[in-house]
Amino acid sequence: MLLLALDTATPAVTVALHDGTDVIASSSQVDARRHGELLLPAVDRVLAEAGLTLAEVTGIVVGVGPGPYTGLRVGLMTADTFGLALGVPVHGVCTLDGLAYAADIEKGPFVVATDARRKEVYWATYADSRTRLTGPAVDRPADIAEQVAGLPAVGAGALLYPDTFPQVHEPEHVTAAALAALAVERLAAGEELPAARPLYLRRPDAQVPKNYKVVTPK
Repeated sequence: MLLLALDTATPAVTVALHDGTDVIASSSQVDARRHGELLLPAVDRVLAEAGLTLAEVTGIVVGVGPGPYTGLRVGLMTADTFGLALGVPVHGVCTLDGLAYAADIEKGPFVVATDARRKEVYWATYADSRTRLTGPAVDRPADIAEQVAGLPAVGAGALLYPDTFPQVHEPEHVTAAALAALAVERLAAGEELPAARPLYLRRPDAQVPKNYKVVTPK
């Protein structure tokens, strides 16, 4: 097994290789505006570090969000392209699950929150690092304050709203290393990972106008 994992659902552009036993190479850069520019060089860098080629990869793992459309689609389209070119399976993993898996919280429950912009967060609650209880969902922090009251929190979204998330733990951003390790664990347990389909949780900003002026002659 050689899994190539990647995620662009958050400001982190993150890539890792997992050989079925451990992560053998990884790279993470935080830059919310350069997902498309940074992802492929990161893949090349990780493969070079491991002394391997893309042709040796046996599967792709990609974070499916939730996340903003522009960044999220970079990772998903790249993963699909690699999967088609190599003829290997592409496995989706919820980005929030990757954060929960890497959390430095010994005992749950806890909440994971990433920045959804527009003064909102993408969030989910977890019984432990492997078991999601609710979500994912997108909400304003003030609207979910009662639901998450008293829970430790993980993620950059929690850091932005200390009134709602006063107990914030590492990590701030997801890593492909955590996604890969979680995917390997689930596959080893015989679980079927979901298809790599995006979790947007929002309608697109661009919509067809309801009352537009007809400019063509009758």
